[in-house]
Amino acid sequence: MPLLDKVRPRIAGITAMLQQSLEGLLLEGLQTSNVDIIRHCLRTYATIDKTRDAEALVGQVLVKPYVDEVMVEQYVQSHPNGLQAMYNRLLEFVPHHCRLLREVTGGAISSEKADIVPGYDFLVNSVWPEIVRGLEEKLPSLFNPGNPDVFHEKYTTSMDFVRKFERQCGSQASVKRLRAHPSYHSFNNKWNLPVYFQIRFREIAGALEEALSDTLEEAPGKLVLDGNVRIIFSGSSFCLLATHMVWTSLVKCWSDQMFLPLLAHRLWKLSLQILARYSVFISEVSVRPISSENTKESKKPVPVGRKESSLSLNPSEDQGNGSSTESLPLSSISSTQLIYVAADLDKLQDRIPDILDMIKPKLEMIGFKNMSCIAGALEDSKTSLSACVPTLNNRIIQDLSESSFAYLKSALEVPRLYRRTNKEVPTKASPYVDSALKPFHRLQNDYRDALKQPMIHQWLEGALSESTQKYYETVSDVLSSVKKMEESLKRLKQARRTATSNPVGTNGGMSDDNKIRLQLALDVEYFGEQIRKMGLETSSIKSFSALAELVLTAKDQATMEPS
Repeated sequence: MPLLDKVRPRIAGITAMLQQSLEGLLLEGLQTSNVDIIRHCLRTYATIDKTRDAEALVGQVLVKPYVDEVMVEQYVQSHPNGLQAMYNRLLEFVPHHCRLLREVTGGAISSEKADIVPGYDFLVNSVWPEIVRGLEEKLPSLFNPGNPDVFHEKYTTSMDFVRKFERQCGSQASVKRLRAHPSYHSFNNKWNLPVYFQIRFREIAGALEEALSDTLEEAPGKLVLDGNVRIIFSGSSFCLLATHMVWTSLVKCWSDQMFLPLLAHRLWKLSLQILARYSVFISEVSVRPISSENTKESKKPVPVGRKESSLSLNPSEDQGNGSSTESLPLSSISSTQLIYVAADLDKLQDRIPDILDMIKPKLEMIGFKNMSCIAGALEDSKTSLSACVPTLNNRIIQDLSESSFAYLKSALEVPRLYRRTNKEVPTKASPYVDSALKPFHRLQNDYRDALKQPMIHQWLEGALSESTQKYYETVSDVLSSVKKMEESLKRLKQARRTATSNPVGTNGGMSDDNKIRLQLALDVEYFGEQIRKMGLETSSIKSFSALAELVLTAKDQATMEPS
C-alpha cells in the first residue's frame, strides 16, 4: 500500500535510533552487572525482532576483545602446553563473563523460569563464532597437517575443547544448535583429515614395504648371524623384521597417538590391507629357491620371473591386490629364514584376536556396535594367511628331506668300502647316518624357542618319511646289486671250477657281500634308534617298516651263511 511505502523509512529510522539506544543500554547493563537493565534490553530486542543483533553486539564488544587477548600464536607455539592453556582460558570466559546473560536467557541452571527472556543463545551465536574467527585468523598454523604427530596432538586437544564447550551449553537443544551453526562446520572442515591420513598411510606403507623387500632382515632385539642375514632370537615376539613391522603397523593404526574417530573407516581398511599384503609376501617367499646355509648357491633352479605386489602409496587407489611389474629373478632364501617365516606366520595368526581387542574400544567409542562384522573380516584375513601354511610346510619338509638324503645316499658307497678291501666285519653304523640326522637335530635344538612342538613334530615326520622312502630305494638298489654281483661271482667260480676265487677277506671270515649287508643293517638300525630318540615313532615314518624288514632279511642272510 502507498501508505506503507511512505512510513517505512520512518519505521526504519525509529528502529535504528531505538537499536542504538538499546546497544548503549545493554553495554551499560553488562558493565555494571545490572540484571534488570540487561533483562529489559533483551526483551525490547526480542520485541522488535532483533535478537541476532543483540547476540552480534555481545560477540563484538564482549567476546572479540577477550579472544584477541587470549589467542597469541607465539605463546601457543613457544610453550609446551600453550594450546591447552589457551583453550582453558577460553573456557573460563563463559562462567566469568556470560553469567548474567545466561541467567537472564535461561542458559544457566540457577535461572528462574518467570524471569527468563527466551530466544537467545549467546554461547552459540556470540561466543563460538568469535572463537572460530580468532582461531582461523590468529592461529592459521593450527590446522596444518604437515607434521602428523603435531597435527594429531592439536586436533585431539581441540576436539577435547569442543566437547568441554558443548558441556557449557545449557541444554541438548543448545548443543544441537551449536553443531548446526555454520561456524561449527567451518571449524571442523578446517582440519584436513584426508591429508593427515595420506601422510600416515605413506608413513606406514613405506616402512612396511621396505621391511617386506627382498632382503629378509631382523626384528629388533638380540641378533645372531645367519649367513649375510641376521635373525632375531629375543627382544621381539617375531623373528623377522617383516612380520615385526606388520604387527607394529597394525598397532600404530589403532594407537592413541594416531587414531582419530573420523578416520576409523580408513584405518580399518588399512588394517585389512596390511594383513592382505603380508599374505602376498608369504606367498612370494614360499616360492623362492632355497639356498645352502653355507653358500649363496641355490639348491634348485631359479624361476625367471614373478609378480611383485605392494601397498600402493596412494591411499585413494585400490590397495592390497598388488600390481604386476616386469619379470624379475627370484632371490633365494635360506632354510633358516624359511623356518622363521613359518614361525612368524603361525604367531601372527595366533594374534589375530588381539587385533580385535585393539579395535573394539576405539569403534565402541564412536558408537559402532556390529563387532561380528569386524570379527568376520579378521577371520577371513586369518583364513587367507592359513592358506599359505601348506606350501610353506611342504617347502620346509622338502628342504629337510633333501638335506638329509644328501648324506643318506652315501649308502651307495658302502659296497666300495668293503669289496676287496679286507676291512673288518662292521660293528657300528656308518658316519653318514649321523650326518643325515643333523638337519633334524638342528631343527629340534636351534628352533625350539621359536617354533611350537607340534609344528616341529609335523616337519620331522614329513621330512623323515620322504628321506626314508628314498633311503629305502637306495638300500634296495644296493642289496640288489650285491646279490647280482654275488650270483655272478658264483657262476664265474663254477665256470673256472676253482675254489680260490671266493670273495672273502684274507682272514677267511665273512664275505665282502655279507659285510655290506651287515653294514647296511647296522646303519638302518641306528637310523631307527635316532628317530625314536627324537620323540617319534618309527611306525609313523612311511617306508621305515619296509626298510627295516629289508635290511633284517639281509642281516639274517649275512649272519647265517657259513664263512
